Amino acid sequence: METREIQDKNIWESFLSECKDKTFLGSWNWGEFQKMMGNKIWRLGVYDKEELLSVCLITLIKAKRGRFLLIQHGPNIKEQKAESKEEILKTLLDELKKKRRKEAVDFVRIAPLLQRNEENNKIFRNLRFKESPMHASAYEATWKLDITSSEEELLKNMRKTTRYLVRQAQKETDIEIFRRWSINDIDIFYQIHQEVVKIQKFTPFSLEYLRGEFSAFLPDNQVSLFFGEYKGQIIAAAFVVFWSNVGFYHHAALLPKYHKIPIAYLLQWEAIKEAKRRNCILYDFWGYINPKENPEHPWAGPTLFKMGFGGRPYQYLKTQDLPLSKKYWLIYFFEKLRKTKRGL
Repeated sequence: METREIQDKNIWESFLSECKDKTFLGSWNWGEFQKMMGNKIWRLGVYDKEELLSVCLITLIKAKRGRFLLIQHGPNIKEQKAESKEEILKTLLDELKKKRRKEAVDFVRIAPLLQRNEENNKIFRNLRFKESPMHASAYEATWKLDITSSEEELLKNMRKTTRYLVRQAQKETDIEIFRRWSINDIDIFYQIHQEVVKIQKFTPFSLEYLRGEFSAFLPDNQVSLFFGEYKGQIIAAAFVVFWSNVGFYHHAALLPKYHKIPIAYLLQWEAIKEAKRRNCILYDFWGYINPKENPEHPWAGPTLFKMGFGGRPYQYLKTQDLPLSKKYWLIYFFEKLRKTKRGL
């Protein structure tokens, strides 16, 4: 096996279209977004002679705490070659270690889309990885809904309360849901998001980040903003990416004082219907925490909301780190402390 850089978007996207477990964080356009944000990237393929077995988007992160190579939701491996996962990963790591001195990195961080089980954990232990103190994308577990059935069936399979609130919002003449594609509408989304941040006190994505992400997927018609208006005022919004036959509910916001208005339920339903119109087979609610096991977790409430639409949880391996310098251990303890303070 050997690694080669891939410079053809069609080869990259075609390979990913055949992969079962994937997110847009491995897409060609996500790489373009990273470049917009000033990050250096590599798009690597692992080949066996002329057969492409795996693709992997690598980003060089220059953080104050240290420099590292980040792989979010990869590498993506051809399903027929799943038994070669360890060999593919080793081939890729051999290439990344060559970049260690040139890029002065302290570690490699991978958020793999591999099922959370002992077999896959053992692969990373064998390669000298350790569990990361921080997740790389808030996606070690997620909630997905198969949307191949009819709208009537999807409504039928919702939790009774969720279905009732969707229908109640549909009847409410003061509620309107609409879709926008203009980059300038990101500013509206951001303003609503900032109001949520003040209440929930979490670190938000910057306006520059949101505009960059939107701009990266807009040329291929892979992104939409959904807004919910109540009595003429926009009070709810969602940022949804449609990529490779999956709809991703990536960012959302609802003005806190309107939480009793069922507008978020109708907004979510409209996004799911749009995903169906685009021939998506899955709707990914992006991020999940078991609310029974962690009722005090900041994501417990949003998870209950997502679960009401039907679907099931998917659990992937926790983020893994490969230390490459002694400085990594200082970074490890700093991130562990920060995670504890945030209550995550």
